[in-house]
Amino acid sequence: MPAHTTLHYVYDPLCGWCYGAEPLVTAAARVLPVLMHGGGMMAGTNRQAVSAQLRDYVMPHDRRIAEFTGQPFGQAYFEGLLRDSNAMFDSQPPIAAVLAAQQIADAGLAMLARVQHAHYVEGRRIADADVLQALAAELGLPEEAFAAALANVDSNGHIRTSRAFLNSVGGQGFPTLVLERDGRLQLIDISPFLGKPEAFVDWLEQQFDYNAADSAANGGFCGLNSCDPER
Repeated sequence: MPAHTTLHYVYDPLCGWCYGAEPLVTAAARVLPVLMHGGGMMAGTNRQAVSAQLRDYVMPHDRRIAEFTGQPFGQAYFEGLLRDSNAMFDSQPPIAAVLAAQQIADAGLAMLARVQHAHYVEGRRIADADVLQALAAELGLPEEAFAAALANVDSNGHIRTSRAFLNSVGGQGFPTLVLERDGRLQLIDISPFLGKPEAFVDWLEQQFDYNAADSAANGGFCGLNSCDPER
């Protein structure tokens, strides 16, 4: 991969299609830097308590994501978390955890993957500080340093900046992946690569000339304020 090349990843921890794209981003990080932008799909006034309505809305989407990408979804999620009316879906705390992990150990991507697995497979409440602290410990992050970073990161400011970046590149939702080389930005259509991380890496390694007019299309994605498997 040539110098001055970066993969921008606009994500949300509660976006099922971002979970579906996780193997692609993890594989991409082996060959080029990944700069993460947490979008806050269900942050602030968009946060939601788990309800029957929310469960009925997300389950068919999640089943399609599993079929399309091969990513596992656990019974603890479908029959546990999605029936837990005391749970809150809030993107801001896990985004803060990703920022904290990145700040103290350059481990933001690892934290995001761990948070996604905890949510979609293990059915854990990733908006709860004690769960995030436990996940950080599982990754081997120092407890006190992580707790301090988690309490002090400006996650709301980060979300605003991420939304501005998403708008500037013409992205429509999450996930949005953008290849930057020497200041030129190219939206990537990841739909042909979902479930095929090695093919995605092969494609990335072939990218030396970029057409700024290229844009993402046809793949499943989550909208700015909700998750939808179709454009």
